[in-house]
Amino acid sequence: MTACVKAAGPWSSRSAGMLTSCGFLSMHTGSKRAIPHVTSQSPLPPSNAITLEDVQYWVWTDPNDQSDITQKGYEKKRAKLLARYIPLIQGVDPSLQAENRIPGPSQTTAVAPKQQKLRPTNSRDERFRSDVHTEAVQAALAKYKERKMPMPSKRRSVLVHSSVETYTPPDTSSASEDEGSLRRPGRLTSTPLQSHSNVEPWLDRVIQGSSTSSSASSTSSHPGGRPAAAPSAAAATLTGPVAHAHIDLHSAPPDVTTGLVELPHCERPQLASVRGVPRGYSGSVLETAGGVPVNSRVSSKIQQLLNTLKRPKRPPLKEFFVDDFEELLEVQQPDPNQPKPEGSQTAVLKGEPLAVGTTWPPSLLAALQRWGTTQPKAPCLTALDTAGKAIYTLTYGKLWSRSLKLAYTLLNKLTSKNEPLLKPGDRVALVFPNSDPVMFMVGFYGCLLAELVPVPIEVPLTRKDAGSQQVGFLLGSCGVALALTTDACQKGLPKAQTGEVAAFKGWPPLAWLVIDGKHLTKPPKDWHPPAWDAGAGTAYIEYKTSKEGSTVGVTVSHASLLAQCRALTQACGYSEAETLTNVLDFKRDAGLWHGVLTSVMNRMHVVSIPYALMKVNPLSWIQKVCSYKARAALVKSRDMHWSLLAQRGQRDVSLSSLRMLIVADGANPWSISSCDAFLNVFQSRGLRPEVICPCASSPEALTVAIRRPPDLGGPPPRKAVLSMSGLSFGVIRVDTEEKLSVLTVQDVGQVLPGADVCVVKVEGTPYLCKTDEVGEICVNSSATGTAYYGLLGITKSVFETVPVTAGGAPVSDRPFTRTGLLGFIGPDNLVFVVGKLDGLMVVGVRRHNADDIVATALAVEPMKFVYRGRIAVFSVTVLHDDRIVLVAEQRPDASEEDSFQWMSRVLQAIDSIHQVGVYCLALVPANTLPKAPLGGIHISETKQRFLEGMLHPCNVLMCPHTCVTNLPKPRQKQPEVGPASMIVGNLVAGKRIAQASGRELAHLEDSDQARKFLFLPDVLQWRAHTTPDHPLFLLLNAKGTVTSTATCVQLHKRAERVAAALMEKARLSVGDHVALVYPPGVDLIAAFYGCLYCGCVPVTVRPPHPQNLATTLPTVKMIVEVSKSACVLTTQAIMRLLKSKDAAAAVDVRTWPTILDTDDIPKKKVASIFRPPSPDLLAYLDFSVSTTGILAGVKMSHAATSALCRSIKLQCELYPSRQIAICLDPYCGLGFALWCLCSVYSGHQSVLVPPLELESNVSLWLSAVSQYKARVTFCSYSVMEMCTKGLGAQTGVLRTKGVNLSCVRTCMVVAEERPRIALTQSFSKLFKDLGLPARAVSTTFGCRVNVAICLQPNRLGKLAEQGTAGPDPTTVYVDMRALRHDRVRLVERGSPHSLPLTESGKILPGVKVIIAHTETKGPLGDSHLGEIWVSSPHNATGYYTVYGEEALHADHFSARLSFGDTQTIWARTGYLGFLRRTELTDASGERHDALYVVGSLDETLELRGMRYHPIDIETSVVRAHRSIAECAVFTWTNLLVVVVELDGLEQDALDLVALVTNVVLEEHHLVVGVVVIVDPGVIPINSRGEKQRMHLRDGFLADQLDPIYVAYNM
Repeated sequence: MTACVKAAGPWSSRSAGMLTSCGFLSMHTGSKRAIPHVTSQSPLPPSNAITLEDVQYWVWTDPNDQSDITQKGYEKKRAKLLARYIPLIQGVDPSLQAENRIPGPSQTTAVAPKQQKLRPTNSRDERFRSDVHTEAVQAALAKYKERKMPMPSKRRSVLVHSSVETYTPPDTSSASEDEGSLRRPGRLTSTPLQSHSNVEPWLDRVIQGSSTSSSASSTSSHPGGRPAAAPSAAAATLTGPVAHAHIDLHSAPPDVTTGLVELPHCERPQLASVRGVPRGYSGSVLETAGGVPVNSRVSSKIQQLLNTLKRPKRPPLKEFFVDDFEELLEVQQPDPNQPKPEGSQTAVLKGEPLAVGTTWPPSLLAALQRWGTTQPKAPCLTALDTAGKAIYTLTYGKLWSRSLKLAYTLLNKLTSKNEPLLKPGDRVALVFPNSDPVMFMVGFYGCLLAELVPVPIEVPLTRKDAGSQQVGFLLGSCGVALALTTDACQKGLPKAQTGEVAAFKGWPPLAWLVIDGKHLTKPPKDWHPPAWDAGAGTAYIEYKTSKEGSTVGVTVSHASLLAQCRALTQACGYSEAETLTNVLDFKRDAGLWHGVLTSVMNRMHVVSIPYALMKVNPLSWIQKVCSYKARAALVKSRDMHWSLLAQRGQRDVSLSSLRMLIVADGANPWSISSCDAFLNVFQSRGLRPEVICPCASSPEALTVAIRRPPDLGGPPPRKAVLSMSGLSFGVIRVDTEEKLSVLTVQDVGQVLPGADVCVVKVEGTPYLCKTDEVGEICVNSSATGTAYYGLLGITKSVFETVPVTAGGAPVSDRPFTRTGLLGFIGPDNLVFVVGKLDGLMVVGVRRHNADDIVATALAVEPMKFVYRGRIAVFSVTVLHDDRIVLVAEQRPDASEEDSFQWMSRVLQAIDSIHQVGVYCLALVPANTLPKAPLGGIHISETKQRFLEGMLHPCNVLMCPHTCVTNLPKPRQKQPEVGPASMIVGNLVAGKRIAQASGRELAHLEDSDQARKFLFLPDVLQWRAHTTPDHPLFLLLNAKGTVTSTATCVQLHKRAERVAAALMEKARLSVGDHVALVYPPGVDLIAAFYGCLYCGCVPVTVRPPHPQNLATTLPTVKMIVEVSKSACVLTTQAIMRLLKSKDAAAAVDVRTWPTILDTDDIPKKKVASIFRPPSPDLLAYLDFSVSTTGILAGVKMSHAATSALCRSIKLQCELYPSRQIAICLDPYCGLGFALWCLCSVYSGHQSVLVPPLELESNVSLWLSAVSQYKARVTFCSYSVMEMCTKGLGAQTGVLRTKGVNLSCVRTCMVVAEERPRIALTQSFSKLFKDLGLPARAVSTTFGCRVNVAICLQPNRLGKLAEQGTAGPDPTTVYVDMRALRHDRVRLVERGSPHSLPLTESGKILPGVKVIIAHTETKGPLGDSHLGEIWVSSPHNATGYYTVYGEEALHADHFSARLSFGDTQTIWARTGYLGFLRRTELTDASGERHDALYVVGSLDETLELRGMRYHPIDIETSVVRAHRSIAECAVFTWTNLLVVVVELDGLEQDALDLVALVTNVVLEEHHLVVGVVVIVDPGVIPINSRGEKQRMHLRDGFLADQLDPIYVAYNM
């Protein structure tokens, strides 16, 4: 026997077999064993034939693991044997050679023609070995060898399923070595870049490459190796310096969204921080804030990710972006070149007539009575236990007598309230385990005899079984009140406390009847069951689960049941007393039709093999066929597959008695490989090829078609090799060109006797299909189901379809039943099925079948990572299109790397063969997917869990970039609009220019007082002199006790002491800067005024955290250095901390300036208190870190300081008689001003509550407010959040402690951000019980350039009595899509895409605000979003320093409009917002202008030409799943990175990846690039409760977050 050697592709032109006229391949049968195809370039010597034959055998895995065939060792051995015959092309991976050779027909080896002559005519055509699909997949994968995907990283604790050896430690790269080595610094080789002429074209190709472009980061060549002659872009192997130059550490990753590539700079500019790169500068430095180069695993993976992303080909944009708001999703247009059906119209196919001459019994029950009385000893059914022993054989006599007994009991012995419980036609549930066919059969026939309708269902094992609720719904809708079961089964059901069977979720109340013999009553001699007629009445109801998971009942009438039995008897040639082995579920489908109904009609003997026995011994059915000499067997392809696993070493089995091996799921695409492999192995044991009979069936139409053996008149079997691409357009094309993407299908035989079949279009009017078109198979026969029970609407569309010809004429006067099977009629009138309607997924304009995709996934070798039978494929709708999801169970011994490898290969194989992207691929731990009753996967339940985030996968790979092609077009910026047209445009549109101002200062007070209060030191001295004992400050500790107080005179004296110490001890001179490092308290205030007394400039600094010196001390040091402080004032404890050993580890402690502690300085007076010569002299520096991580100090002059205090005093009506409570940090911004400045200026008493104390006593602030009856209180969002979360359940306890908040008139949240409506509302609702007035909570807005722009005082003082104070804050709803285009469009509350915004408070006296265009700097109309500019006496005078960014911010404090009012000097806040004139009036009767802050300009994300605010995306993400505690987003190299805090089990972390990706796509039309799942508390938040997204970004890139999981979306 010679070895068969073929050319590269599995479909070489010479060995294509014989194509018949219709393009189908005829099949020969015989005893020759198929040999695997060998990819080779030189013919093998004949001596090698035996070794090749040897290569072929399959090595099976452990028979107990009910899973998969693996070809263990197969590949290795084959490679070893063939190695010496395959010359390696230098430098090219052998697996890529196939690629080079696919196109050339001339390369088919010379052996092919000879081989065809040698092949005996009865040899089986090799191409139908189950390897075919595998080879196609391997060839497809060879294309992708070059592309490497970034592997997700996972924290060790989450690796529940992988062994320690396979775990990658967190500090090494978890991808392969070559990637790690590419990223070491200094790897640029000395060859100058210019010498490689091919650099740029190559770069081009990487960015704009086709769907198979090779990625930059997976260069597999060795440094210095010469470039291989790459045959195509797909196999391009880059080598040497070029590759390394591109992936040089310092080069910015390519920007995948624009197609521009920066060439790497070889020198690196020295920059202090990543903030040093100005906005909009696409420099090539990637570093973190510490100046650490980004050489982390994360950045290399993102680089890989960028390289794998394919840029979808988009049509060029129109010149103008027409309508700014309507982001229209792209509707995929049909491809003009797509294949269209060209055949003639099909006709109705008529099956052979039902035989007339035979003496059919008038009904099934008549047959049962006949056999039960004339052949009582004949065996009817043999049941086996899990050891394979026959435990009981039911004879026809027993079946008849026991069914009669049951019928009598049901009709006469069951009563409720003296009425019979059941009347004829009532439905009864049959609940029997799969291991008890005997009792099921008795129950089924007992019901039929009593004229009751049996509804067989699965045994509910737990109260939460997958789909059990839906079954309950079916029972309820059928009005089932009684369930029949066995004694053993009833004992196993979950019980309630009463001992009764528990009520299952969604089930109607049921009475349970145990039908074991002792519970039944023997009928009297004269009792006869009701008359039987095979009429239209319902015989039984079979349940069916639809694609969405709902359960419906298909009713089968007595007439249909009889017709089905007759048709099957004729088609299968069943004869009396034959033996049938049945492995299927006997409660429904083919198992019921053959093994319970047709068998009784023909007095057959059925041997029922339970599922539990198959799990223990997969060969059991073959052994039973052998021992019972069974003539027929009823199996699924899974059973054939399992028996292959176990067959080695079983020499004594013989299948020669079989005349029919019915494969019930023969319509599935993977059944063909099982049939072939099974025949291959068992042909030598007596199995004849013609015995294998695939059949197709559906719950609605029952059996649709079945292959007949030749002796029953069946034509020879056929196979079709169809183009997968054609099928996706619903067209049949025998494959010719693309040899990879084919589907090989086998016929499912002929139509059943007495049936008519036609194929109609799937959607719309049921027109007949053309001969080369795939459609839904419809059947008209007396043997189909009749209706969905109780559902008239869908019954009409499924059971009463009238197919019509192209002209619209009905093809028949009798209605057809839709089968839900997709297929066509082939030659010899054979039926071919290519998929099911339930598994159909329409992606774009193409249709894909779930089963085909499963088959492709199964063909990806090796199968050692997942279980073969445990793969689910379904589609979910995201962004108005179906997206394919593949879920598989992972074997416990598969390592992370292996699984990821397998996943990425599956993606590539499906992409290549089906030309469709998989949206999500998830692996779950073994045995965790919801099971269908007989061990398959419950698809709809799996889908439900996926959508609810309850799947708990252990590995996830999302590919939204490749799948989602219907995103709206990116917006193109319009050409610049000139000032004149802008103004005209606003006038024409009737828009106001967006500007507003607070009250005029001049009208509000005498200028005399303003002059007197120009310098705060003067004010303090004046107060110390006029009201010395008036208390200004009270400081509370965590227990609520007052720890220190300060009256006017005390504060004055303490300030004098500090001033004296500064001048004498520290020898400071006027104008020196002094850092104040104090905990919140009176000491800080005294030190501040002490500095002012001696003319020094104070800088308040938050002290380092003793437990966290490493991260907090460097910030302190930085502020001290940047502010050029000559001295540090602090307490003794902090002084010790600053000089401690621990501090030395974090910073250089030798370089601190003079440190003075003010704990016990001598009581000294200063000779004279310093008086500034001019109000413009610098008073203090306000240092803070913005949310974007920029540290900056702003300069506040004496004039600005007193103007700030004056505005706040007027707005909040602060007098010496007032008490206010402050729970804010006193280090910067408005918190500092309220804490240190305002009390001294206005004379009111401040109750100081340090926010840190709330950590040990959450109710401290509210108790203080209540105790001191504060009418005004200030807090931050973080304080409000602590109270809401920490006191939510304790309002009752607080009330009993006497906390009463009815005194509060206004509670202001101090913030530099968009108001958090949800938080303020929940706070108000929660503490309403404690008397907090509904309107008390309001927000403020300030920023660096002006710390107080808006404050919302609420009805205070005299104005409150008159009821004319400022209006309540207003909330508007804006269209979020319009905001992305910088437009403001108001919408109704609750409308889609609406976003609620609350005004940020009332503009302070003396403050003017205008909205300006961020780029042109022109004034905007009130329907535009723009930057908020502010002009006021208390603007800061400039930055003292912006760490690293001095030049950029020159215009922040002195900006002028480009047109309009060009004189006024404005400060730019850096915040986007808009103004709206509201219907409300303020105290002066003017219409009130409300300022709405939308977000920080620096934080906005510019994506797809639009402006996104991180908070909007974050809000959507937090809503996506209950275990998402917090979220932050940022971009990196145009990828959107979403960081999510998981408040739940780490095992649930991966559920969030898909949910996050879905919600961002749906609500924001953005594709998430990376999803990072971290522990609660990882997202950094500053003292004001604002997220520090840039710090988070730096931490992520430097690999410092210790994430639970990082998913890189492809």
